[in-house]
Amino acid sequence: MSVSLSARNIVKRYGGVVALSDGNLDVKSGEVVALIGANGSGKSTMSKVINGVVVLDGGQLLLDDKPVRFSSPQAARKMGIATVFQELSLVAKMTVADNIWLTREPLKPNGMIDRKVMREQTEALLDLFSGTFKADLRPETIVSDLHPDEKQIVEILKAISLNPRILILDEATASLDSRQVERLFELVRRWKEEGKAIVFVSHRMEEIFRIADRYSVLRNGKTVGQGDIKEITEKDLIQLMTEKEKVFQFTKAIASEETSGLDQQVYLEVENLTTETLRGISLKVKQGELLGIGGLQGQGQRDLLLALFGDIPYHGTVRIKGEVVRFKHPRQAMDKKLALVPGDRAREGLLYIRSILENFLLPSWRKYGFPLKMKLAKRDAMAISERLSLVMSGLMAPVSSLSGGNAQKVVIGKWLLRDPDCYLLDDPTKGVDVNTKAEFYALLTDLSRQGKSILFYSSDDDELIGLCDRVIVLHDGKIRAELKGASLTKENLIAASMGVSNGGEA
Repeated sequence: MSVSLSARNIVKRYGGVVALSDGNLDVKSGEVVALIGANGSGKSTMSKVINGVVVLDGGQLLLDDKPVRFSSPQAARKMGIATVFQELSLVAKMTVADNIWLTREPLKPNGMIDRKVMREQTEALLDLFSGTFKADLRPETIVSDLHPDEKQIVEILKAISLNPRILILDEATASLDSRQVERLFELVRRWKEEGKAIVFVSHRMEEIFRIADRYSVLRNGKTVGQGDIKEITEKDLIQLMTEKEKVFQFTKAIASEETSGLDQQVYLEVENLTTETLRGISLKVKQGELLGIGGLQGQGQRDLLLALFGDIPYHGTVRIKGEVVRFKHPRQAMDKKLALVPGDRAREGLLYIRSILENFLLPSWRKYGFPLKMKLAKRDAMAISERLSLVMSGLMAPVSSLSGGNAQKVVIGKWLLRDPDCYLLDDPTKGVDVNTKAEFYALLTDLSRQGKSILFYSSDDDELIGLCDRVIVLHDGKIRAELKGASLTKENLIAASMGVSNGGEA
């Protein structure tokens, strides 16, 4: 089952954003190639080009030395390419067996699904991870009832059920415990012997050196290094991932003269915060401080912000101005003057079929009474839109008529109407244009000067370095490092993101 795949000079654009400008990757039978890069380097886009999720804009894919172009994941699967996705592709309300064999169910001669055969085939797959999960993981188990690690196992088995020639493991170990990772690596070694070609995308440096034969490093959409994993060190890999160019420095809000006179008392204190993802987070945020949260995506940053906003359950202690609080609903957090700007504005931040005005007022209806004081609401909304330089035809226009950057301004503006004391920001500048980013940085600076406390997660390392005087880096649900002063560098931030001690306090 000999196979080879080459991605040469791949280009992929999303509007004005260039995700890949010169991406290259080679993998062949019987080897594991680690695809490595920092946030925004193009790893996920490269994986999606190979598996047909996105269509390339330039460059060439070669399968067994022959040019191919996949228009869909189905087209890639027909050619023997399967992917274990970082973002699970399972259907929550269906069973384990139904998810694994969806659209490929074994049939009886009369065309009906052969449930007995499907169950037997599913059990055979589950046996691959036997002893590493709880007894409730069975063919008939509903996926929504499973723990994250069990869902990841089902995702892996779904890909393996295709008996692929090329397997892409996109952060497949992120949700697995140590026993499950060991079993997966045992299987990877077996698949190598069977002649499968494997692309391994991971944020865990230790795993990369354990399982990979070769490496390919992406930085800002370009492949900047490839070679034998035995011929490179962790430090050299991290340096490849880090731009040598000087990081552009934004205005550092808390370093400004305006904040130096503020009473720098602790506004928010967190002790041993634990969720399904977080493993004992402790931190303090002062009034007027902009605390950065770094690390590769999916390491618990979202859980931290959601827990503080009362949107998911947690264990541990949270204090606001010294008072112990336990929010069980976002409304309680809002009443204590907290605000959350979510990372996915389309699903969590806006009602796209409603007007700009209605979206501005979403968290603030009570403020304008019943019946609604429409004149006052419009006046306040207009004041916020002017403060944010919102480009719109009018407040009654649907929010769907706005550009991405202006829509994000509405997400932020609806909280400005409430004048909160603490902002929880989940990658708020992702997917917006440079001008809007600059305006947002100025807004953060202004809020800090007013004494507002800000927790700011960004997938853009340059933003964290440029905006924050202090950054905590999460890795596998824990604070891997606290970087500040001379230790707050791109190299140290990336090293901590990959689980490598390279500077800063743990």
